[in-house]
Amino acid sequence: MTLDCAKRGQIIEIIEIPDSKIRVQAIRLGMFEGAKLSCSEKIPTGPIILKNRLQEIAIGRNLARRIKVKLIS
Repeated sequence: MTLDCAKRGQIIEIIEIPDSKIRVQAIRLGMFEGAKLSCSEKIPTGPIILKNRLQEIAIGRNLARRIKVKLIS
């Protein structure tokens, strides 16, 4: 499953971030392979908002389609 398939309220674990440049930037935001995040909002035709502890991160749909995740709950 890719990140763009996550629904509001779901907790996901990042499995793979394929692009090394994106991976480096994502690590700075607390997004890394094995990280557990919650989907706090999914804006129609817009970004997906992820919550990592007290920080919220907006991920564009095109990028979200390339990040592999698995559903925790």
